[in-house]
Parts: sequence; C-alpha cells; structure tokens
Amino acid sequence: MSKRDYYDVLGVSKSATDKELKSAFRKLAMEHHPDRNAGNAEAEKTFKEVNEAYDALKDPQKRAAYDQFGHAAFEQGGGGNPFGGGAGAAGFDGEPRGRWKERGKMRGGSWRGGQGPGS
Repeated sequence: MSKRDYYDVLGVSKSATDKELKSAFRKLAMEHHPDRNAGNAEAEKTFKEVNEAYDALKDPQKRAAYDQFGHAAFEQGGGGNPFGGGAGAAGFDGEPRGRWKERGKMRGGSWRGGQGPGS
C-alpha cells in the first residue's frame, strides 16, 4: 500500500507556509485525536498519518528532502537522510570508503597510516 502525499494528508499546497502547516495540523489532530474518537480505528489511523506528515514537513531539511525525493527520502535508514549512510568516511564495518580508501593507499598501503597490526 502506497502512502498518501503528505501535503494532501494535511490539505495544504506545496507552497504552504510554516504557519499554514501548523494550523492545518492542529485542526486535523484535534478532529482525529483518539481521545475524541474512542474506539474508532479509522480516526486513530488518520491521526497517526497526520502526525507523520507534519513531522516530515515542519522541519525545513526534512521538507526539502521530501520535496525532492518523496517518501523515499525517509525509507533508507529512517533518519531522514536521503543519501543513506551516516558513518562518515568509514562504513559501519570500519573500512574506508571512496577517496579515503585511496588516500590510505598513498600513505604506505594501510588506510590507518601504516600503524598498528597488519601494517
């Protein structure tokens, strides 16, 4: 099942201001809040969807990522980083990536600068 567009969920345009986003969120959150709709599973589902949409659009960086990549911006690692990763020059396995690996080769063969075990 594909997710609805966050702007559609909140009922605002893509050019909506922060104030318009917040106002739309508050209105929908109050309308679909579980405490006001006890036992209504559909209202609870909508409430969660509204919260998810507002969470993504209220932050300028997350909003820019969503505008560029859509829902895919939040699917790789869940941190809102559309480029994945997050481990810097080395991956999670501790091995260097890209230019850092090449730089290590220029310094004597070991990416750690020729020091330590295995040098």
